[in-house]
Amino acid sequence: MTRSSPAAATAPAPADADAGVAEQAARMRLTVARLHRRARQEAIGRDDDVSPSRLAALATIEKRGPITLGALAAEEQVQPPSMTRIVARLEEQGLVTREVDASDRRVARVRITPAGAALLARNRTRGNAFLAQRLAGFTDDERAALVAALPLLERILEDD
Repeated sequence: MTRSSPAAATAPAPADADAGVAEQAARMRLTVARLHRRARQEAIGRDDDVSPSRLAALATIEKRGPITLGALAAEEQVQPPSMTRIVARLEEQGLVTREVDASDRRVARVRITPAGAALLARNRTRGNAFLAQRLAGFTDDERAALVAALPLLERILEDD
């Protein structure tokens, strides 16, 4: 009769390990989603007449623009008619402009305006201030642990 080592006796079975990873993934997904939602809510100013979907589209336009409505809809993972409404509202607010493509008059590209860029900057500043205020209540070691985890979280977002 062979005796198993203490480590082998306490090591989880592969199915248990998979369940543990799945549980960790679910907890991480929920926590990150809640943190994102809360930071977004704190970032939108009381006087800003902009929805989270318009703000997200505006940020994508700033990052990828000038961009076509189709490409913007694909990037934001919404249907083109929804994106048309979002961009129309952003345009009404003076946050974006549409430009007709010189080589193909059927194509319009959306570009952020200085007012749109200023709105994004204000929202980012407020979101960062919210997170900084929350982090200020953590110990130095706790903040260091969060900072140490950032490269791992960033790896999750890397393309396969």
